[in-house]
Amino acid sequence: MKGRTILEPGMTKREFLKFCGVSFCALSAAQLFGPPKPVRAQMPQKGLIKTKLSPYFTSLGGGDIQCELCPKQCRVRRGERGACRVRENRDGKCYSLVYANPCAFHPDPIEKNPFFHVLPGTWSLSLATAGCNFTCKFCQTWEISQASPEDVFSYEILPELVVKRAKQMRTRSVSYTYVEPIIFYEYMVEVGFLAKKAGLLSLIHSNGFINPDPLRNLSKVIDGANIDLKAFTDEFYRELCGGELNPVLETLKTLRQEKIHMEITNLIIPTKNEDMSLVREMCLWIKKELGTDTPLHFSRFYPLYKLKNLPPTPVSTLEEARAVALSAGLEYVYIGNVPGHEGENTFCPQCKKMIIQRTGYMVGEVHLKGGKCEYCGKPIPGIWA
Repeated sequence: MKGRTILEPGMTKREFLKFCGVSFCALSAAQLFGPPKPVRAQMPQKGLIKTKLSPYFTSLGGGDIQCELCPKQCRVRRGERGACRVRENRDGKCYSLVYANPCAFHPDPIEKNPFFHVLPGTWSLSLATAGCNFTCKFCQTWEISQASPEDVFSYEILPELVVKRAKQMRTRSVSYTYVEPIIFYEYMVEVGFLAKKAGLLSLIHSNGFINPDPLRNLSKVIDGANIDLKAFTDEFYRELCGGELNPVLETLKTLRQEKIHMEITNLIIPTKNEDMSLVREMCLWIKKELGTDTPLHFSRFYPLYKLKNLPPTPVSTLEEARAVALSAGLEYVYIGNVPGHEGENTFCPQCKKMIIQRTGYMVGEVHLKGGKCEYCGKPIPGIWA
């Protein structure tokens, strides 16, 4: 595509995102789909705006509580907050401090989240609040994910208004993304319920670090999930994320059981999780537990936040990981953050022909008919209508 000629070598992911969000997306929207309809903007404000009682906590006596939303199971004293910084003990009860006050709220190409097997070329209303239950040293949105609600400017947007705005913007889905959406769980569930009634999809991009009961409840109102499987060792999760691997694996299995469309993203970081023997082990686990048709995205790392000393991931490393995944039997394996790479495209695993062509967030040719390969008729997993 002609637009590729203005991409500069060595462009960082943030620069690329900005470029795609402003230039490619505006171009593709105007030429292919029409731009999202503008709506009257609200003025953001700093500080706590709304709170919501959480259904997931246990009283421990003496005013202490234990949050039951994620596997950290934070024990929180009266007046204090859990590790995510957005759940507070108020008089012996657990309250979300970010209910209906997102700090990010705008339409994105659905491929940005990234979803490659959900309504290609459409727009999704993306929203996020401050906070996260991980402390990833390589976080791309650390300004909000590692912030407290009082530290950022947020909007007051009730669930009903989210759906109304999504309709006004002519988006086909709502995406909970940018930070860990589990931390604004109550907001997400209510928006998801109303979105489903309005005929919109609900999609999450999540670290998968959530307890089973809230996850199964969430599965009633979401349609798709892209889960960051950050590495395949506990050591990586402990040292670089402040989390654990096993709960994420359990989340992936539960989502499969709940029949939620699922894609996986693995950010490959030089010297940290590029061991191809572990990549192969991860891919074999995906094949066995989730199925060969689970889309897997290998994403390119750029030096950010606390890992600025590391280089960007060599494209050759991503290509090697993709080859390992394909040889392990996975059918849909992608390379992310390398615009124009062949690994952005979707190929039919049966006839090997390209059925969805992409450059960055732009979608070109699509050869699907009724969710099947237009050439050989093989069903392709995803949400296509």
